[in-house]
Amino acid sequence: MLRLARQEPSALLLATQLAAVLLYPFMEGSGAGRAVFSALGILILGLVLLAVRSTPALTWIALLLGLPAVVLLAIQAVTGSDTLLPYSSVLEAILYFYAAGALITYMLADHDVTRDELFAVGATFTLVAWAFAYTFTVCQAIEPQSFIAAVDPTGDRTWMELLFLSFTTLSSTGLSDVVPVKAFARAIVMIEQLAGVAFIAMIVSRLVGLTVMRRPGGS
Repeated sequence: MLRLARQEPSALLLATQLAAVLLYPFMEGSGAGRAVFSALGILILGLVLLAVRSTPALTWIALLLGLPAVVLLAIQAVTGSDTLLPYSSVLEAILYFYAAGALITYMLADHDVTRDELFAVGATFTLVAWAFAYTFTVCQAIEPQSFIAAVDPTGDRTWMELLFLSFTTLSSTGLSDVVPVKAFARAIVMIEQLAGVAFIAMIVSRLVGLTVMRRPGGS
């Protein structure tokens, strides 16, 4: 595990985030679940910091954002309260956006496509999805009922619902199970839609092209 973390941090980050997607539904609705949720958030933050270290980005900026977020998540894990959730979400959103930018810089730094860079494509996608989900959390805290859903339309959306909205928006799937109804929430969703299109156009197409060029007979 330690060897994988050093050699392919993007792969470990991607695997952990995908595992978290499957675990999150079991954490909602209970105090113990919220504590585990916060602890898992701390683990993912640590892996994000590790991934940033492998890129040309400045690690101290990631630490400046990550350490306060870890403290807030630890307090939430101990108290079982969501009072500090908007504040930790702000820090996590900024950190995840920064980490995604760092991984993009890492992938574009040369013309060689390594296995970790291929994993970084998926890790970057999940980082951006998480970042926008945290942004939705902050938006909902500032302006309640910014998002509605088929179930309990007037209530606050859960983390899983907001993450689901983020993934469907970023991937252009658009299932419309969770819908932004306030103007600023819709503005954030539109920005995420643009980010999803740009990600596929710039990053995925470039790495696919470089991979094809490396094959025998490629130009």
